[in-house]
Amino acid sequence: MSTTQSERLRGLLEPLVTARDLDLEEVEVTPAGKRRVLRIVVDSDEGVQLDACAELSRAVSEQLDATDAMGATPYVLEVTSPGADRPLTEPRHYRRATGRLIRARLAEGGELVARIVAVDDEGVDLEVPGVKGRKPTARRLSFGEIAKARVEIEFNRKPAGQQADGGENDNENDESKEEA
Repeated sequence: MSTTQSERLRGLLEPLVTARDLDLEEVEVTPAGKRRVLRIVVDSDEGVQLDACAELSRAVSEQLDATDAMGATPYVLEVTSPGADRPLTEPRHYRRATGRLIRARLAEGGELVARIVAVDDEGVDLEVPGVKGRKPTARRLSFGEIAKARVEIEFNRKPAGQQADGGENDNENDESKEEA
């Protein structure tokens, strides 16, 4: 998709998205056989419900039908929310991932897996898990120190108040996992 088409689509769609208290994260047009796929990714601090995607899809479809923004070539419209393992590229993405485990590639090299504790305009406060029974440590990263970051999927994620603290309950959970 050309920059001008991307900018034109973003300019056309952004008011529809923001009117629904959503953030327009991505607009992407990709070829799919004789058609194209227009994929619109939206998000919000509260997440995005299926009904909100459906409502926005109808509004976007009407808007696109009323303009020539997509040209004459047929297209399929997809309105979706970002996946659970979405890349973190904006401060709002980190804020929405507070409490989640992330994998960050550092600008100076190396990689870090840690849990987001807090986020402000300059960076993130992280809790780095302890290794071999050691307690977790706190670490602060500015956004400039992070080259790339992504939320890590946790299948056995503990509720917010029960994060690993090196206590007895953690060992019991580990033993029950080994037996399963």
